[in-house]
Amino acid sequence: MKRVLRWYFKTPLILRIIVCFIVGSLIGAAFWYAAQRGDGTGGLPVDRIIAAIAPFGQVFVHMLKMIVVPIIFFSLVTGASSLPIKRFGRIGLKTILWYLLCSLLAAILGTVVALTVRPGAGADLEAWRDLVPAEEAQAQELAQESTPEGTLSQLLLNLFRNPFEALSTGNFLPIIVFAIMFGLAMRVLIEGDDKQVAGRLEKLSDLLEACRDAMFKLVDWVLEYSPIGVLALTIVNFGLYGPSIVGPYVSVTIGVILGIMAMVFVVYPVLLWIITRRSPLAVLKAIKEPMIMAFITRSSAATLPVSIKTAEDELKVRNELASFSLPLGATINMDGVCVHLPMFAVLAANLFGVQLTLGSLIVLVVITVLSSIGAGGVPGGSLMLLFLILETMGLNGQQVAVVVALALGINPILDMFETMNNVTGDLVCTYTVATNEGLVTSSESQL
Repeated sequence: MKRVLRWYFKTPLILRIIVCFIVGSLIGAAFWYAAQRGDGTGGLPVDRIIAAIAPFGQVFVHMLKMIVVPIIFFSLVTGASSLPIKRFGRIGLKTILWYLLCSLLAAILGTVVALTVRPGAGADLEAWRDLVPAEEAQAQELAQESTPEGTLSQLLLNLFRNPFEALSTGNFLPIIVFAIMFGLAMRVLIEGDDKQVAGRLEKLSDLLEACRDAMFKLVDWVLEYSPIGVLALTIVNFGLYGPSIVGPYVSVTIGVILGIMAMVFVVYPVLLWIITRRSPLAVLKAIKEPMIMAFITRSSAATLPVSIKTAEDELKVRNELASFSLPLGATINMDGVCVHLPMFAVLAANLFGVQLTLGSLIVLVVITVLSSIGAGGVPGGSLMLLFLILETMGLNGQQVAVVVALALGINPILDMFETMNNVTGDLVCTYTVATNEGLVTSSESQL
């Protein structure tokens, strides 16, 4: 037994995760087929087996969410307080502009792919309705919860809330704003004339860095459990949905996946080569672990600890940038969402005969970029944004509910690719800014 455990822990973590994903998908698909046959292959209680396996995957996601809020807070405070004020302004502005540029490119790419694939063109609306009778009720509930008229203003107000309430509820935007402002206040006082105050804050900075380091050790422990969590998550996902979530929506699925693959393997590499002159393949290879983690967990926020660790250990990005840029990106940089939303907007236009002019397409791109900022780095965070996008197209509540119901049917699969795209964009941005600002260590020649 000890020999088996020794062999298991000596096997690279990424290999263990991939093997567990493949095995889990095969087992889940087998369960799905057994449930579809109706005979249960000898009375196999598929539902009860999946229900028993599900907690092991949920524990993994909950463990990641347990550490993500402290990681965001300690990382942002230490990152903001470690950069000189003058330099922080330039680096912060450059990081935010990069995120907005990539989101804009993703929205344009998603719109072009959607217009090329033309999902829903010539489809029978009643036939599409028959595919999602169960999801329409859930979509109606989401419609009642959404308040698209006040989305942008609510997003602005949500930036400034009680930080302790935000920490307890996992509300990321207020945490980010408070942590950055707290770190900047520390830095201003450290650079001030009062040496006694500066000395106390230097000690506080050391304490916060120690807390951050302790959180990273906790990340290592959580990652050792990740293969088991991945195995359980994939069994449940494939066992519940199976290949049926791809078949009826093949045009939407293929369109979103093609757009995301183009962002990850074409747009990002081109930008990396133009701006950094580094090998894009080497960068993508270095960040494969958080990419896979994002794909499995469907949460860029939950993947954040792995992203920060990878940025520092593999990309050799200095902590003061990684601890600032990546938590910010996990909240506001949603390139995968920007590819995803136009696809369903074009689907809705084709289903309900909405004429898409050049002006309406430009509005679609702009609203997609702006609304994606509030998507949140949690599984399925883009679903609520569909209401904002679709209602700006002039669709009524019932029409919006039909499209959202369609999205609910395939969201588990699309969300995997979406989140992987989001995390990749965060890391590419961080590495690009680090290279331009000289915030990569001497080991950068490895890439």
